[in-house]
Amino acid sequence: MRLGVLDIGSNTVHLLLVDAHPGAQPVAYASHKRPLSLVKYLEEDGGISERGQTELIGFVQEAWAFADRHSAEDVLAFCTSAIREAANGEAVLHRVQAEAGVTLQELTGAEEAAMTFFAVRRWFGWGAGMILDLDIGGGSFELAMGHDSLPAHAVSVPLGAQRLTRDWLPEDPPTAKSIKDLRKYIRDTLRPVMKGFDKLDRPNLVAGTSKTFRSLARIAGAAPSGAGPYVRRVLQRTDLGLWAQRMSAMAASDRVHLPGVSEARARQLLAGALAAEAAMELFEIEELEICPWALREGLILRRLDQLVFDGPLGPPDHIGPIQSERLRAARLHPSRARV
Repeated sequence: MRLGVLDIGSNTVHLLLVDAHPGAQPVAYASHKRPLSLVKYLEEDGGISERGQTELIGFVQEAWAFADRHSAEDVLAFCTSAIREAANGEAVLHRVQAEAGVTLQELTGAEEAAMTFFAVRRWFGWGAGMILDLDIGGGSFELAMGHDSLPAHAVSVPLGAQRLTRDWLPEDPPTAKSIKDLRKYIRDTLRPVMKGFDKLDRPNLVAGTSKTFRSLARIAGAAPSGAGPYVRRVLQRTDLGLWAQRMSAMAASDRVHLPGVSEARARQLLAGALAAEAAMELFEIEELEICPWALREGLILRRLDQLVFDGPLGPPDHIGPIQSERLRAARLHPSRARV
C-alpha cells in the first residue's frame, strides 16, 4: 500500500509518500516539500501571521492534491512545535481544517521524541542495546533514551536551531558575546532535563536524527547523501567543536558553500551545532551515529504495526500515549480527512 506523511515542521512543510506493507521496510516513493519557515511568520504576540497561515493552507492543499495524484491510500497529517507553541495555534488548526479540509494532529514534544526514537530503534535493531537519540529541529530539541521499542524517557526542550538563531544570534556573522550568551543558555536549559536520564544505564549507541545532524556530519567529513542510506555516518565531538568555532566566524553566505549545507539552513546551522555540542558534552558523548530515519518514518512504521496489532503501541504513561484513533489514516477525501 502507498502511505503518506504530511509533516508541518518549523523549517519545512513536507509530504513523504512510501510504498509499504506490514513486516516490510518502507520504500520512499515520492516527496513534495517547501522551505516554509513558520517561525519567521511569528508576530510580536507569538501568533502565526495571516500571511503565514495563507502559505500553510496553500501547501496543505497542494500536498493533498499531490498525494491524490500519486494514488496514496492513507495519509497521516501532523504538526510539531511551530504550531504547537504558537499563541494562535488552535485557531490555525481550525482554519486549516475549514479551508483545506485536513485535520492536522498536534503532537506533543514527548510524542515527537517517542516516535522518532521508535524509528531509530527499527533502523538499528535490538542488537543496538540501550539507545540515546538526539533530534534538533527548527523549533525544538528532542531527547529520548531506552532499550525497548519506545523510550523509557523522552523530553523536548525549546532549543531548535531556527528558534535559537532568531532569539540569540541576530547578527550575521554573530558577535562573540551573542555566542557566549547562547552557549550559556543552552547549557542552563539542558542541565535540568539531564536528571531524568541519570536513572538509566549508559547508552550503547547514541544516534543523531534530523537535517541539522546530517548537515553537521557532512561538513565534518561524512559521506554525502548520494552514497545512499546504508553508509555509516558518524559525528565526532572534537570535529563538531572545531566546526562550531569555524562557523562562528562565518556569515551565512559563507556557510552555504560548505558541503551538505542548503541556503535555507545556512544561517541556523551554527545554533544547531552549539546545541548538539552542549548535549554531547553533558552526556559525555564522544561520537554519535547518524540515523536516516526520524519522525516521519516512525509514524509510518507505527501505522503499519497498527494494521497488524489490535490497539495502539502506547508509550509509557509519562510520555502520553498517542491513541490509535488519533493516528488514523486520512482517506483522500478532504471533507472526511482525519489523522
